Amino acid sequence: MLTFLKRLVGRRIANRARRLAVEFHDQTKQARKVQRELLLSRIARNADSAFGRDHHFGQIRTPEDFRRQVPIGDYSRHEPYIDRVRNGDVSALFGPGTDVLMFAMTSGTTNRPKTIPVTRESLENYRAGWLIWGIQAFDSHPDIIENGLRPILQIASDWRESYSPAGIPCGAITGLTASMQSRMIRTTYCMPPSGSRIKDVESKYYVALRFSIAKNLGTIIAANPSTILNMVRLGDRERETLIRDLYDGTLATKWAIPDDVRKELKFRTRFRRKAAARRLEAIVGETGRLLPRDYWPNLEFLSNWMGGTMRAYLRGYPEFFGEKPVRDVGLIASEGRMTIPIEDGTPAGVLDIRHHYFEFIPEDDADKADPQTIEAADLVEGKNYFVLLSTAGGLYRYNIFDLVRCVGFHGEAPIVEFLNKGAHFSSLTGEKISEHQVITAVETAQRAVGIRLRSYLLLPIWGDPPSYGLLVETSDLPDDGAAERLDAAVEEQLRTLNVEYAAKRDSLRLGPVRTIRIQDGAWGDFQKRRLARSGGTVEQYKQPHLIPDVEAIHGFPMAATIGS
Repeated sequence: MLTFLKRLVGRRIANRARRLAVEFHDQTKQARKVQRELLLSRIARNADSAFGRDHHFGQIRTPEDFRRQVPIGDYSRHEPYIDRVRNGDVSALFGPGTDVLMFAMTSGTTNRPKTIPVTRESLENYRAGWLIWGIQAFDSHPDIIENGLRPILQIASDWRESYSPAGIPCGAITGLTASMQSRMIRTTYCMPPSGSRIKDVESKYYVALRFSIAKNLGTIIAANPSTILNMVRLGDRERETLIRDLYDGTLATKWAIPDDVRKELKFRTRFRRKAAARRLEAIVGETGRLLPRDYWPNLEFLSNWMGGTMRAYLRGYPEFFGEKPVRDVGLIASEGRMTIPIEDGTPAGVLDIRHHYFEFIPEDDADKADPQTIEAADLVEGKNYFVLLSTAGGLYRYNIFDLVRCVGFHGEAPIVEFLNKGAHFSSLTGEKISEHQVITAVETAQRAVGIRLRSYLLLPIWGDPPSYGLLVETSDLPDDGAAERLDAAVEEQLRTLNVEYAAKRDSLRLGPVRTIRIQDGAWGDFQKRRLARSGGTVEQYKQPHLIPDVEAIHGFPMAATIGS
């Protein structure tokens, strides 16, 4: 009976998702019209807000009016209005009848995290975007839904980490959506909703595995591939504990799980899974390890970001999963979803024209005081742009500093891929190295040298002349000869990718790249420090591969330096 009900509910949701997907694809054929109508409806709805009055929304009749009345801005321009909403004055940003359900917290450029309003409409947009993405991904891998939706592992964070002065929850929107799932659909997701309240990263990973490792998993959804890799590495390391917990129907006390969460989880873990434990034990006996390619052999695909800094992590997937396809989850931030990928194996996705109004600043114009912007339908294939968002969450002409490349069109809607955050540029002497160039150079160099780094970070090193240091953990590169070959390969690639870098090197204004070994475990400590400062969540964390700060090197424990 339960299986029948799950299929019935799942079929209804799938049919709704397919209707949304059909509507979305139809709308891309007239993206310009859809975008303009969406903008003007939002302007009219919020014309009586304080932001609307300050920016003369009542006089806006066209996108050109909108650009004249509302300047381009970042979070700091919106923050005074958002602060009033945090204190209970919803009319600061929104028209009458608007419900603010929560604030999505995300890393800020200062020590104070950003709080992005989540209205009922913006939540509906968020969920609809996931439905459109999900049904297309699942229909591309029909075995995942052939006999009812197979189990899904998705890790969420707490949506009630704190409260605003007006008592509005602040946290992760993933936790809110997880809490709103119907009981029937919730049984498809392996991670119990209470697991979102676990703060300790490794404890959360362990609980996720404890509730999923014995199931015939269909997919894993995590924005950041490092989340997936770190989780399955922990599973291999803690294999004995996992097997014992499954066999005994327990949850090891070694993990930092809040008492109320542990009490809720105890009910779910009380059943012994002896057969599953014996199967895992047999895998370890045969292979000496506990890897998902063996305990989840029928996994259909992996779901995570593929663009920008994320590509470096994807090289680690075959060791753990074999050759499984990867579907990008789309360019998503707390501010909103920007793309909906419709194919495996690419970071590119169709612009989500249905839910947000977009403008784009050509990359070469980004430094201008008042750059001219381009509407979505007017992008040029092969060109790079910075994205501006206007959303149902009260953001207008919001510069999120994401650099994207237009790689094609789907109807009138552009297909774009994420390159890097605009802030991730470094220039000691005018070379303007981008994080995208660093990723490309190091990935190419790794292949040329025949090594694989779990992570790395390029930092400017002050000296005479200044140079760049490539930080790697000692266990990733214990051999001096390989380190020197990596230096040479990275240097060659940076010269090829960046003519200004080559010119500065030739003029001796820059010294060569040199590898700097840091102590094992430094990346984990670095992640914790950044999260503590920014207030973001583990799921949102993006490991940077370039930080333009000459003081940053002092924050890492050194092991050895090559070429010094």
